[in-house]
Amino acid sequence: MFKLIKEENNARRGELHTNRGVVQTPAFMNVATAAAIKGGVSADDLKELNCQVMLCNTYHLHIRPGDEIVRDCGGLHTLTRWNGPILTDSGGFQVFSLATLRKIEEEGVTFASHIDGKRIFMGPEESMQIQSNLGSTIAMAFDECVENPATHSYAKESCARTTRWLERCKRKMQELNSLESTINREQMLFGINQGCTFNDLRIEHMKEIAQLDLDGYAIGGLAVGEPTEVMYDVIEHVTPYMPKDKIRYLMGVGTPLNILNGVERGVDLFDCVMPSRNARHGHLFTSKGIINLNNKKYERDMTPIDENCGCPVCQRYSKAYLRHLLKAWEMLSGRLNVIHNLWFYNQLMIDIRKALDEGRFAQFKAEQEQILGRRI
Repeated sequence: MFKLIKEENNARRGELHTNRGVVQTPAFMNVATAAAIKGGVSADDLKELNCQVMLCNTYHLHIRPGDEIVRDCGGLHTLTRWNGPILTDSGGFQVFSLATLRKIEEEGVTFASHIDGKRIFMGPEESMQIQSNLGSTIAMAFDECVENPATHSYAKESCARTTRWLERCKRKMQELNSLESTINREQMLFGINQGCTFNDLRIEHMKEIAQLDLDGYAIGGLAVGEPTEVMYDVIEHVTPYMPKDKIRYLMGVGTPLNILNGVERGVDLFDCVMPSRNARHGHLFTSKGIINLNNKKYERDMTPIDENCGCPVCQRYSKAYLRHLLKAWEMLSGRLNVIHNLWFYNQLMIDIRKALDEGRFAQFKAEQEQILGRRI
């Protein structure tokens, strides 16, 4: 399912083959939490923005509208009209983010809904059933994202539990994929590496889950408050133990600089809400650095966000107009700004893949590092 085309040091150029098409990697997945990109961006828009994979949130779709409703509507692809690959997370991150509203046990986790306080139980089997109802292309295994900092002893116990949960996820998915009533009987399963910031636990856990021969493997539990240098160090320690012939996914990361550094360390797949979230607040990525449309200097600026950008927003609108929309709280502001940022991220991935194809990724990274984190 994953074809490794070439390598440049640890950086990898590949293809992920799915029943919804081929994903050219390295790739960035655009986050559609509740089956829509925040900012009024539709599936049709994503096709125009060079998006390859849409990511949806299992927990939120289970809460609303309900995964059984999505199933009865034909699954996420039918409901959203997105015909490319869809990855659904497992709900495991809510074990972390809803820390004050949950209780972890061996069977699974009991949540209190963030909407109405209703008690919800989710374990490996429930997560797989929900994701099967959603009909996603790729399902993520149910795991525990450990709070950082954590004690070594708790992190070790959590890794062991996550491995046991992963085994249950695999059994349940095999069962579900054997049923004629299942929407996507070729649904893929990715396991998640945990271990907080303890490299010994990360390595041990990766060795364990690699033996389960899954469709792909993710590094979870990072970008949750630890210093960037620590995150990079963990990635460097884990990737040598990830199967070379399987896709590698760094969950919830990140900035353009994070992506460049992740690719350099052998990561193939990324996702983050940052481009859309920042866009809605007027923070836009450009080929010269980051701009903030809230700045007064843009109120009469009739130039595009980025003269080097090929997105539909930069082809038609000025910074002056976009700043006006932002200040006036117009809904169009979020839509146009999000379109630009998603185009930027997807174009960055195209440029990374081209650099890898041409054997000049190290040079490309060195050049872009001087630009991408700079605030104008």
